[in-house]
Amino acid sequence: MIKLRVSMSDGRRMAATVACCAGVLAAGQAAAGGLILYEVGTADVGLASAGYGARAQDASTVLSNPAGMTRLEGTQFLAAGQALWSNTRFSSATGTLPRLGGDDGGHVLGSDGWFVGGGGFLSYSVSPDLKLGFALTGNFGMPLNYDNDWVGRYYVQNTTLLGVSFLPSIAYKVDDKLSLGASVNAMYGKYTNQVAINNVAPGFGDGRLKLEDNTWGWGLNLGMLYEIDPGTRLGLTWNSQIDLDFKASAKFSGLAPGLATVLGNRGALNSDIKVGIKVPQQVMGSVFTQVNDRWAVLGSVGWQQWSKFGQVQLGINNASTDTSLSTDLDFKDTWHVAAGAQYRISEPWLVNFGLAYDSSMQSGNVSPLLPVGSAWRFGVGGEQTLSKSASWGVAAEYLYGGTLDTDLRSTLPVVAGGRGDLVGSYKNIGTIFVAAYYNWKF
Repeated sequence: MIKLRVSMSDGRRMAATVACCAGVLAAGQAAAGGLILYEVGTADVGLASAGYGARAQDASTVLSNPAGMTRLEGTQFLAAGQALWSNTRFSSATGTLPRLGGDDGGHVLGSDGWFVGGGGFLSYSVSPDLKLGFALTGNFGMPLNYDNDWVGRYYVQNTTLLGVSFLPSIAYKVDDKLSLGASVNAMYGKYTNQVAINNVAPGFGDGRLKLEDNTWGWGLNLGMLYEIDPGTRLGLTWNSQIDLDFKASAKFSGLAPGLATVLGNRGALNSDIKVGIKVPQQVMGSVFTQVNDRWAVLGSVGWQQWSKFGQVQLGINNASTDTSLSTDLDFKDTWHVAAGAQYRISEPWLVNFGLAYDSSMQSGNVSPLLPVGSAWRFGVGGEQTLSKSASWGVAAEYLYGGTLDTDLRSTLPVVAGGRGDLVGSYKNIGTIFVAAYYNWKF
């Protein structure tokens, strides 16, 4: 539920309403459980993130737990890439206003369901006990693209919230058992949102409002790795909250003359929309145990503070006035649990597999801006050691997000300028990840 607390004139209220239609929810990324992915093209895809902060077997540990760099010899670089396809698609039900048409929006995640990602990870040995690292990757957010004429176009047409992280890192081995690490998370955020505007006037189609901005946010990742014995280690990581403060000019197009005049007279056509987003802090504990020469078991338990993501700050200002709003989105913190194993088939080949569960950040009906819920992950992968200086691997994962219901009721009928009732569901959401990576040792 959205609660707006503000006092303004009718014209300013109209501007605020249009801004809210543009998406004060700020994101519509279908990464069930939350909007932060564990999948960036590394071996963690095949493990469904089991042992995420304790595995420390390659340079991707710069992201998952910087303290793990103390286990890596020399200089190592890992290049990772992945593609995903999701069947996230809205199905209308009885209750959706027929005059809105019959377009259900298509496969909305990415481009017709497809989205690519990955990253690069570097670990450098200053000495056996001191390591420096760097990572460039993106694991926050994803774009949603509905068809322009779909039945929920007055709620959203397309929206993107992406965060790309630059992670300079350091790790130090305190003694034979304890290692500590830290990363500065410089996140470059991209935000766009487009919504159709109901012109009401006969003979005119829909208008459009688009918001677009980029900004930087800063955070800190801390990690600890404790080796109980040569075959067992525990990892503990904390990632701080990152604030992304966007400011976008309201770009209107296709407005009917009457609506354009009203908005122009009230200064809304020259408004800037300010949206403040909080990337939530998270904590994860992980374990890795080498049972014997062939088998190792891995596990993870994590928490993410998505209730803070629901506290979105919104501002509208122009040359003559300045109006502030706040939104209270009833989101919940999420929990994550994962278990997996590694099996050494032969000296060059290692097989990974795992499963994980993430709780939902919201309950009840969902918005088309945020079709996310709880998720099950099932992963499998394989890795081959080519030489002392090179290895490569592939991984796949299936994410099942269940069925999510939507029931949005407009306070005004469409003929009077309302957005219309939107009733339906996202049935049996499923996402397939396919990843490949290559690790060099120098």
